[in-house]
Amino acid sequence: MERDEKDLNCDLSAKTVDSDKNVNDKNKKYIACEICGQKQLLNEKHVHTDTKEKQNPYVECNKDFSDKRSLNGRFQTRTKEKLFSCFLCDQKYSRKYDLNLHLRTHTNEKPFSCEVCNKFFSHKSNLNVHFRTHIKAKPFSCDVCSKKYSRKYDFNMHFRTHTNEELFCCDVCGKKFSKKIDLERHYRIHTNEKPFSCEICHKDFSQKGNLNTHFRTHIKEKPFSCDVCSKKYSRKYDLNMHFRTHTNEELFCCDVCGKKFSKKIDLERHYRIHTNEKPFSCEICHKDFSQKGNLNTHFRTHTDDKPFSCNRSGKCFSRKCDLNRHHRMHIN
Repeated sequence: MERDEKDLNCDLSAKTVDSDKNVNDKNKKYIACEICGQKQLLNEKHVHTDTKEKQNPYVECNKDFSDKRSLNGRFQTRTKEKLFSCFLCDQKYSRKYDLNLHLRTHTNEKPFSCEVCNKFFSHKSNLNVHFRTHIKAKPFSCDVCSKKYSRKYDFNMHFRTHTNEELFCCDVCGKKFSKKIDLERHYRIHTNEKPFSCEICHKDFSQKGNLNTHFRTHIKEKPFSCDVCSKKYSRKYDLNMHFRTHTNEELFCCDVCGKKFSKKIDLERHYRIHTNEKPFSCEICHKDFSQKGNLNTHFRTHTDDKPFSCNRSGKCFSRKCDLNRHHRMHIN
């Protein structure tokens, strides 16, 4: 007995085909693919896996793919469908590849190693960017000032300095930033959050860069050297400030008395002489100070901490100036 044939109209291809599937169930509707002719249920997803030729047009963006995984990944990206969920933090992703990369933030897995300095990275792209620091490669150049960068992200952030574009605004004080990461760092001023801790002395820091700089005090590392006098520093900022002593450069001027300074922070400290501002307060006796260093010195009177020791007599002092005065006694 001959099978009943039924003409079906394909909603995807606008093409009429004859079904050779079992259509006894009248509720089932079949369509045919306009590329390969394969028949499937009307609402069934269909991709090609039998050829490596790019013949899978995506109906929304017309992009072609050579394999099913790429097409499905594209489909989930376009539809914002996130099927892959992290079992540790519930973060969701549209691609399994992105989930696997994210998981390394929990496992601290760093499978990619630099062949020059043996530093490890969780993403290959981060390794590639890092490697440019060894070969001094800076492929991203600013059309305005010709400044070059090794990372496209840094170039994009720099370009905003020319356009004065400030996209990120602090909802506490209204200060604006061109980089989201700068806003996040700034926000810790309001929250007093210090997520970075020294593994040696357990001191906490609000910025990772400050932790890295602090860590050098433990290992006595001073990677920044002056080309003039060979003096070394643990921070690049300190080297830059020191270099001005050779050039006699004074960029910051007090608008009250006209005194000039090579460092902005020195001007800010000096300005408190005029305003009588004392922003640093002792948490024990509530005495106020204009300089943080003076507060730290005062605090030792409560703790009886005497970190400055004479290498001749062994006598200890809470202030370095007292130790220097004591040294003169030996000299005299």
